[in-house]
Amino acid sequence: MLATMERINILQSAESLGQMVLQSEAGENYLLSLYKMRNDREAQQKIRSFSSLKELYEEVQRFGKYHPDYKRVNLEIREVKRAMDLHPTIAEFKKAETEIQSILDEISMKIGHAVSPQIKVPSGNPFFESLSSCSGGCGSGGSCSCSA
Repeated sequence: MLATMERINILQSAESLGQMVLQSEAGENYLLSLYKMRNDREAQQKIRSFSSLKELYEEVQRFGKYHPDYKRVNLEIREVKRAMDLHPTIAEFKKAETEIQSILDEISMKIGHAVSPQIKVPSGNPFFESLSSCSGGCGSGGSCSCSA
């Protein structure tokens, strides 16, 4: 029974922590930029264009440079992605998303290292990976260089 109550307390604390992140300046900025992006017709059109072209790009990548449309599709996907990324609403959202991700990475590191300094916490941020003995590849099945 104690373990069950302990788990409930941990889950409640995690929920509380999540609410604090959402109510922080970075969290509110993220939610506001998400709302703006979802309600910007031009941004949504650019996202849809990129998504549909991405499907074609993935098809072309299966055959590589031997596909007849390889060069055209590669050039077109880069142009569409650049136009999408440079759209002000989308750029603002991506910046807010990166900021909130950094906060979540930091929280994950602190929680993991509170349990044990040997805990491997995957992170997309090289700053946090340099603080750990793991290069971040443990959970991805990639080239992990940690000693575990």
